[in-house]
Amino acid sequence: MTDLLAKKYAKALLEGRDTKEIISLEKELSFISEAYNDKKFITIISSPEILKEKKEELIFSFSKKNSKPLINLIKLLSVKKRLGIVPDIVKELKLAISKINNEFEGTVYTKKEISSKYLKSIEEKFSKKLDVKLSLKQEICDYNGVKVDIDALGLELGFSKDRLKSQMTSYILQAI
Repeated sequence: MTDLLAKKYAKALLEGRDTKEIISLEKELSFISEAYNDKKFITIISSPEILKEKKEELIFSFSKKNSKPLINLIKLLSVKKRLGIVPDIVKELKLAISKINNEFEGTVYTKKEISSKYLKSIEEKFSKKLDVKLSLKQEICDYNGVKVDIDALGLELGFSKDRLKSQMTSYILQAI
């Protein structure tokens, strides 16, 4: 539900603004959204006993600029009792900026660390194939193979050793 709401607010923020304004607004909101990692802050924001004006003041104290779109957004979220979705709005704005700039981030999941040269090679090949600027980071996990996940593009590509063994065994058994 919050994802859907965040998308609607982000869409409203994007309309009629150029890339520079969107990036500026996203930076302001990102700075504010860092406060959402603090449990005390969350308690204050979600408390029905604290006046909405005091909540707004607290949020505005985290931003140096407090642009008019930011002020309007925070006041609207406060009235609608949705101040908790600010981090989700930031996420949506980052995704929109990625799409505008045609720059995306992804993750390569492997069991063992791969060389930065190989990671760069994967990055270049995917960038060329998808016609985007791609930045990949590696994450070590228990996945027995290689999986590339580019969430913003809805792309997940994997090669699993276990699956290959299973398919080969199945194929050999069918051939017999």
